[in-house]
Amino acid sequence: MKEVLAELCGKYSGCSKGKGGSMHMYKISSGFYGGNGIVGAQIPLGTGLAFSHKYKGDGHVAVAMMGDGAANQGQVFESYNMAKLWNLPVIYVIENNRYGMGTSVKRASATETFYTRGDFVPGIQVDGMNVLSVREATKFSVDYVNKHGPIILEMSTYRYKGHSMSDPGVSYRKKEEILEMEEKNDPIKFVQKVVVEHDLATVEELNKIDEEIAKEIEEATAFAIESPEPSKSELFKDVYGEPQSLRGRDYTEHFVVQSNN
Repeated sequence: MKEVLAELCGKYSGCSKGKGGSMHMYKISSGFYGGNGIVGAQIPLGTGLAFSHKYKGDGHVAVAMMGDGAANQGQVFESYNMAKLWNLPVIYVIENNRYGMGTSVKRASATETFYTRGDFVPGIQVDGMNVLSVREATKFSVDYVNKHGPIILEMSTYRYKGHSMSDPGVSYRKKEEILEMEEKNDPIKFVQKVVVEHDLATVEELNKIDEEIAKEIEEATAFAIESPEPSKSELFKDVYGEPQSLRGRDYTEHFVVQSNN
């Protein structure tokens, strides 16, 4: 949480050293390869990761995630084709929250059953608001793709807030719709209900967990605000895998000198 909030603040202690912001968070050491500023462009990259796993024979699986708005992109279908040709160990997750930015799925997609889009790639529609359903579908898929190749999981979910800071989230849908989803399908409320009904924890114990989380958020927020910003020299790092040269001089030294001028 500290690294995520620090990244949102553009701080050097962030998971992408303050260079990623909200859209480009990377933590490669933990197997998280971040998002992409081009809609759907992470899907070919995820397919490439799956190719790497199969090439190395390491038994790992790539999970390539997209929203319903990205599910119509041409590069997504190219990825499906390549993944099936080579039976790559990749799970394509479509997070169908009913609205691609501010456009309803009904207006943007000829079919709303995204899990059938793969044609030759099998798909499953999953209740994305039910953590137990998501867990079981994922467990099945991990085993499946290592034996048979790609699979699509359409997670039926919902977005309470707007797409971005500039989106109030109520200009293209009614407030009543949002409130009804929160009341009847909220994933956290569902888990709380299951936990209490099966005597896994009491309401008091759950409230204590909420208090601990609130404290953790406060500490992470303070950490993010107090963390230093990246130095100017960081602008020219992580551009190439190895130091490159530009017309006979080191590119880092060249551009730092130019920027200081």
